[in-house]
Amino acid sequence: MHQHQQYPISDLYGWIKSGTLITAPEFQRGDIWASSVQSFLIDSLLRELPIPPIYIRVVTDTDTKTSYREVVDGQQRLNAIVRFIDGELALDKRSKEFSGKTFSSIDEELQQRFLGYQVGVEQLFAADDDTVLDIFQRINTYGVSLNKQELRNGKYLGGNYQGEFRLAVIRAAQRWEILWSQYRVVSVRNRLRLLHHELIAQLLGIVLEGVTDGGQPKINKLYDSYDDYVPEGAEAQFDDVCEYIVTNFPKILETKLGGAPHFMMLFAAVAHAMHGIPQGDMGGEHPELPSREILALSDIGIAQANLSALARIFDTPADKVPSKFAAFKVSIAGSTQRIRSRSVRFTTLHQALLPVLLD
Repeated sequence: MHQHQQYPISDLYGWIKSGTLITAPEFQRGDIWASSVQSFLIDSLLRELPIPPIYIRVVTDTDTKTSYREVVDGQQRLNAIVRFIDGELALDKRSKEFSGKTFSSIDEELQQRFLGYQVGVEQLFAADDDTVLDIFQRINTYGVSLNKQELRNGKYLGGNYQGEFRLAVIRAAQRWEILWSQYRVVSVRNRLRLLHHELIAQLLGIVLEGVTDGGQPKINKLYDSYDDYVPEGAEAQFDDVCEYIVTNFPKILETKLGGAPHFMMLFAAVAHAMHGIPQGDMGGEHPELPSREILALSDIGIAQANLSALARIFDTPADKVPSKFAAFKVSIAGSTQRIRSRSVRFTTLHQALLPVLLD
């Protein structure tokens, strides 16, 4: 039997300190989280962001007629919370306004909110050791192979990595939740596999390096290249572009141009119009990166009409597509990751932002 309940951090802390909640039963793996990871968890709690539930077994001692609890999953999270409250953990620089803070150095109102944070707890009753071990192994073993983004998210969590790019991706995905919840740029199913993080990483890559060839090795390189430091202003520029698209092109996001691979090139076109982007892999045997046009986005009505015309090309039979859109039609029909396709889509979308009707 199991039961889901929520308890404030103050209750969990009190149980641990009194010895009625054991955080290190035999089947646990030991406290292995790096300080940077613990800091990120505390930062999430201070910002009242959700965290996964903790699993606890409730054990009744028939001799003493008392009960105690054992942690099945969540040991590292609880230990980080205790270390923070006890003053043994200070938040690192990535926590921005909380950098260097311990529990005692945050203001009393924030202390109260932290202690009152409701943690989801799955309580297991009358569960023998074999059952608990089975549950623990199921919780900590994926039923499917990890995809590339899930592996990246784990790799840059701590150890020898600073994880600056990883954290920038996580922050951006949280800030622009509207792209997933309202416009479904990445589906719920794919979000569960962190593919919205993969998209965000590539969008930040466009801001930093321009339109390039795609693929997993390229994304890995972004995580490696900017692991220590994400250039100042990159996240702000990213936000500017997303804000512009959501504000001015909401109807376009509801078309096939709002799907992840095509949204990427729309983002690139708007980013180039607003700020200019680096050369990337454009040029050579592929279209050149166009000069940044001062008139781009100067007539939002024409830009909306042009993008709507391009969106209709997706469902137009190839033999009915006007010749001026033929290359665009080919670029959306095949692989969306290669620079050959991306460069054509990017230049067409960038042209659509100029104050000249395409139709």
